[in-house]
Amino acid sequence: MDRLLFGDNQFFGVNHMSEEKARAQAMRFQKTDAIMEVLDTAYDAGIRTFMCTTHDRIAEVADRVRANPARYADFTFYPCMPYAHKYANAVTEHGMVGALRQFMPSDGLLSTALAGGKALATKEVDGIAKVLIDMEMKMFQGTKAPVIFIQNVFTDLLLGMGFSRAFRIFHDHVREKYGAEPAYITMNMPMLLEMLEKEGIERPIICSNINKIGFRMSGGFDAYLDALKSGRVRAIAMSVYASGAIPADEAIHWISELPGVESIVFGASSAGNIRGTKALVDRYMGQVA
Repeated sequence: MDRLLFGDNQFFGVNHMSEEKARAQAMRFQKTDAIMEVLDTAYDAGIRTFMCTTHDRIAEVADRVRANPARYADFTFYPCMPYAHKYANAVTEHGMVGALRQFMPSDGLLSTALAGGKALATKEVDGIAKVLIDMEMKMFQGTKAPVIFIQNVFTDLLLGMGFSRAFRIFHDHVREKYGAEPAYITMNMPMLLEMLEKEGIERPIICSNINKIGFRMSGGFDAYLDALKSGRVRAIAMSVYASGAIPADEAIHWISELPGVESIVFGASSAGNIRGTKALVDRYMGQVA
């Protein structure tokens, strides 16, 4: 993995400290051209990996990347699924059958439908889960997607329910069908790590909040440090600036000295912030984990 990954929160009105700023960003990025302008700035600064939800607008970004392979030869997606709102919106707009047709992989519509039908008829959880993963991955066909995440809302729902089997299903399907690394976003890395290990998933890639002041680090600051020092996890740190509470240089320097942190994911919408973060990560962490 690259040391620095570019996230998509800013494109869809997510800001953990300011609702006003979140609304302004959502207005700014209503058009795909505005998103691509920022992604181009990050790409030209040497940030090659875009860690993104499976929001409908990301399908448009994937279309742009596929349409210009020379320009985006090294552009890499890290999909994070599921994005639940799009399914609810699609059912409202197209009906249940229309929504299924919209999301199913076009090269295997019949086989996917049959697999899903069998799974639903037999209540086979494995089959249903695999169909849902394939539906989410449809938009990334023909692009580079070497790491695939479960989004934190869903990860933590499964974690809270104690449904560890779902992680094993995801892990095996992502590796077998897509030749990719399965990964997980969570708000409680120590608890998730323990559950994954019970399913035989060793040294998983886990993205979670990791920062100097313990901002949104559910499970306890010391438990995170213990997990990182143990070598049992390949960590991706998010919220490293604690939504602006920690100066950038101080935040990156502190993260760089932690064992087990392979990458940082951040979101930004200005060229100055993108280039500044890239320079700090290069200084303290190097370019490739």
